[in-house]
Amino acid sequence: MFKLTGKVVFVGEEQVINEKFKKRDFVVEDASAQYPQTIQFQAVQDKCDILNTVKINDVVAVSFNLKGRPWVSQTGETKYFNTLEAWKIENAGNVEASATIPQAAVTADSDGDLPF
Repeated sequence: MFKLTGKVVFVGEEQVINEKFKKRDFVVEDASAQYPQTIQFQAVQDKCDILNTVKINDVVAVSFNLKGRPWVSQTGETKYFNTLEAWKIENAGNVEASATIPQAAVTADSDGDLPF
């Protein structure tokens, strides 16, 4: 489990991929470093609803899992994809765009070490 705090800059509409799968993308700006990073997250299935009350410029703490998978093209080339799958969003307080955003905290759930 990981957690990141930042400002919401985009909330997409729910996308129904098929009768068994739906998703919703959103983007959070992490301004804790010298160069702000825009991080895309995805909520799936019943977790899409956690975005119903989230608005642009909200400062949130996103709890998420890092997921990865391979994909093999028709030519046999393997590519790898990562997804940040959000499962909880907490309001961390609203601030204006020019205000200081709380330090981002990306932490591993275990002993505090990142898994790489």
